[in-house]
Amino acid sequence: MQLNKYIDHTLLKPDASYEMIDKLCDEAKKYNFYSVCVNGCHVKRCFENLKNTSVKVCTVVGFPLGAMTTKSKVFEAKDAMENGATEIDMVINIGAVKSKDFDFVYNDIKALVDITRKKALLKVIIETCLLTDEEIVEVSKLVVKSGAEFVKTSTGFSTSGANEHVVSLMKKTVLDNAKVKASGGIRDKVTALKMIELGADRLGVSAGVKIVTEK
Repeated sequence: MQLNKYIDHTLLKPDASYEMIDKLCDEAKKYNFYSVCVNGCHVKRCFENLKNTSVKVCTVVGFPLGAMTTKSKVFEAKDAMENGATEIDMVINIGAVKSKDFDFVYNDIKALVDITRKKALLKVIIETCLLTDEEIVEVSKLVVKSGAEFVKTSTGFSTSGANEHVVSLMKKTVLDNAKVKASGGIRDKVTALKMIELGADRLGVSAGVKIVTEK
């Protein structure tokens, strides 16, 4: 297994400096990670840094709350793609899930699917720590129905991140109809490998270098 190719090398902290972003890209090139995942303002810089490499540029949309309008998320995604992002990790409207307004949740995701299709891969962050198991299953099904490529556990900015239970539950729900990204709190190789064993196809981690260099 090429563990490095499961990793979205992530830096989403609000105080990330240009120097830190450049270092992130240098590490991604050195260890040949699948992508770097950064906030939208850094997409163009990463795109320039990673030209002529296999490392993708991933960004987040509607991050970290998911509580902006669909129109705002669409604009943000379009802007990111214009700047070189080929992977978009969007946050769902969690309040709509809690209100059982699943039509809104579906349409919010589908609006992003419609503009990213054949241009960028879409991962849908459902923030599992704020959802019941029933809600995780329901929203994972909506992700499949929408045609998005991935369902993702967490932003890493809420009450907790990925755990074995939710990764298993998401994988059991989507089967081979979508992929699973585990994100938040994965800080060592043992945990990373366990998430993959349970069905994660991608890992969102800030500790990527530590994970791939651990014995």
